[in-house]
Amino acid sequence: MKQHLRKLITDSINELLQQKGLPLPQGYTVQIERTRDASHGDFFSNAAMILAKQLGQKPRELAAEIVDRLAVSEFVDNCEIAGPGFINFFLSQKAHLQLIPDIINAGDSFGQCDHGKGEAILIEYVSANPTGPLHIGHGRGAAYGASLANLLNTVGYDTKQEYYVNDAGRQMDILAISVWLRYLDLCGQQLPFPEKAYQGDYVREIAAQIHQQHHDDFVIPLHELSGVDWQQHDVEVQLDKLIAIAKQQLGDAGFRTIFNAGLNRILSDIREDLQEFGVIYDNWFSEQSLTEDNFVNNCIKRLQDSGHVYEKDKALWFRSSEYGDEKDRVVVRDNGQKTYFASDIAYHVNKFKRGFSKTIDIWGADHHGYIARVKAALIALGENPDALDVLLVQFANLYRGKEKLPMSTRSGEFVTLRELRQEVGNDAARFFYVTRKSEQHLDFDLELAKSQSNDNPVYYIQYAHARICSVLKQMQQRHYRYEQEQALQYLNLLTETHEKALLATLSRYPEMILKAAEDYEPHLICFYLRDLANDFHSYYNTHHFLIEESRLRQARISLILACKQVICNGLRILGVSAPEEM
Repeated sequence: MKQHLRKLITDSINELLQQKGLPLPQGYTVQIERTRDASHGDFFSNAAMILAKQLGQKPRELAAEIVDRLAVSEFVDNCEIAGPGFINFFLSQKAHLQLIPDIINAGDSFGQCDHGKGEAILIEYVSANPTGPLHIGHGRGAAYGASLANLLNTVGYDTKQEYYVNDAGRQMDILAISVWLRYLDLCGQQLPFPEKAYQGDYVREIAAQIHQQHHDDFVIPLHELSGVDWQQHDVEVQLDKLIAIAKQQLGDAGFRTIFNAGLNRILSDIREDLQEFGVIYDNWFSEQSLTEDNFVNNCIKRLQDSGHVYEKDKALWFRSSEYGDEKDRVVVRDNGQKTYFASDIAYHVNKFKRGFSKTIDIWGADHHGYIARVKAALIALGENPDALDVLLVQFANLYRGKEKLPMSTRSGEFVTLRELRQEVGNDAARFFYVTRKSEQHLDFDLELAKSQSNDNPVYYIQYAHARICSVLKQMQQRHYRYEQEQALQYLNLLTETHEKALLATLSRYPEMILKAAEDYEPHLICFYLRDLANDFHSYYNTHHFLIEESRLRQARISLILACKQVICNGLRILGVSAPEEM
């Protein structure tokens, strides 16, 4: 309907300007918005107020000239000029009722559009280090990223989803020596376990698997570990020493066996966990591949050749402060090891080399300070920093009663995503995770998520769908037949207040989807579906659908079928099911 109204006004303005011998201002597009007050109509435009100054007229006078030239439309009952020059549109009953066949005929595609046609977007999200199971914080990023990808696909973008596997670097080395120390314990070599090593039960399970397959192959004489100061207060120094000894004593092949055992076991668990959560990636991108393909070295060399990298204290530094970062950043340490930042530079350049017009990174809020340095590197390497959007996801706090549950991955004391899903179900988890803006903190209420009450939004919405399915089953049991072609001829009988309210809410769906996609805000779908469910429940509680009068019965069935379809479409974007029974 917005497009129809926009065309009416645009045609009127063009006719007016031609009569005045004036060109349409370059780049101008007529804006159509919904009114907040029904007494002001259904939609309004501020076109006259925007153009008045350029045309040297008073806004209300220009608005009157525009309205006078509007073509007659069967979808518009009346136009009014309000305030300083707003043009308010009052839609006809036909405009509202036309929505029902539009929804029914479009089916699953209702709400889709080609807004993003021709643009390829890469969304990278979760990308948790494969050092342990996914916890509930990762779950929020997963639900948000998957919903956003579905949303962007709905409005026409060619969207691909990617998981960046951090399968290189120090954290993975720490996981390897954590597994190795647990393995040595099984071999009878009981050693102190560093405080900041990974301590979860999954580490012991991986160690047991290695011991079962390799027996004592990776045991080394205890005196080789004498260089480790177990009383070292700087635990990071202690970990680095253990890593160095393990690599030296086990050799590349031995260390890689333990390293890969941890990586493969945990990465497999992450894949399975996400798939069960309904999060499916188009690609799992390995950080190691950037080194194997020499991509990291090439990016650093390009930065060196262009003068963006300098040497200081035997390390290589990127001049990120010249591009708005708070300080310069190390890309190669004094020991020759490349930093995570060096890999991130190469990874983001690689994204653009693959032909994506825009890339979206979804990071935890604690990575906020990382944005400036990554964009600085893109500028230095000749890439467009505006083609990278970084969306931050705040922490999700889980409460069991009044008790806040911890989520420390090294200590092993955390609630996993799998445990959460098993307790509340995938539907509640997916929905609750996206009920707020991603940058806002989220307190996940376990008891609410499991409750079967109107206070539980996902239950309330799914119950609306189930109620409609129940009506359709009862219709069959009473041997009533729904004749769609005939039924759509009786829609003018839908004159009740609840019917008009439901139609008005249904009409908002396409524009809500487009706004949610443009603003990267899938939580708008949650709010919308709650409103739609509320309108339906109010309608259901007030009126009977399976009445004797066949024409009105057919019309009402048409209306609730349209409602059912929109609920299904919205829930599908969120990755939530639409059950037929509750």
